[in-house]
Amino acid sequence: MSMPLSNFVLYEEDFVKIDEEIKKLHLQTNAKMVFLVDRDGQLITSCGENENMDTTSLASLTAGNIAATGGMAKLIGEKEFSILFHEGEKDNIHITIIGRRVILVIIFDQRSSLGLVRLRVKKSAEALTRIFEEIQQKKQQGEGKESEGLGSPLEEITDEDIDRLFG
Repeated sequence: MSMPLSNFVLYEEDFVKIDEEIKKLHLQTNAKMVFLVDRDGQLITSCGENENMDTTSLASLTAGNIAATGGMAKLIGEKEFSILFHEGEKDNIHITIIGRRVILVIIFDQRSSLGLVRLRVKKSAEALTRIFEEIQQKKQQGEGKESEGLGSPLEEITDEDIDRLFG
């Protein structure tokens, strides 16, 4: 199984590593929900109390929020705001950009605290950054093999093969 992830492919073994890190973070922060979104607003994985949550919309709105605050950052001369925090009456949302690739979102209430969330996110962000760097290296190695003529499943298909298939 593989999943597209903002111009690179996420294979099952990578997804399992990411999912395990998200589950660990969920437990360590005592959060209601933790999820990971790509910058295009596609949900990668989530864990926690998401039965009554429209995670697709939440993922999309999170990416929009990052884009909007990115615009604000540029206006004041910053590259981006890598951490965002929204405080509500009952629930809070902590948003962190991981390795400029993905967005980590933690929804928590009074069972946790901002200090605990920030501490645990810092460790988790380091682990997730390493995982995404490994994924990027695999992608670059794969592209190198394809450019050498190794590894592309389509390189052996000829025009005659295509004509026979669709002709």
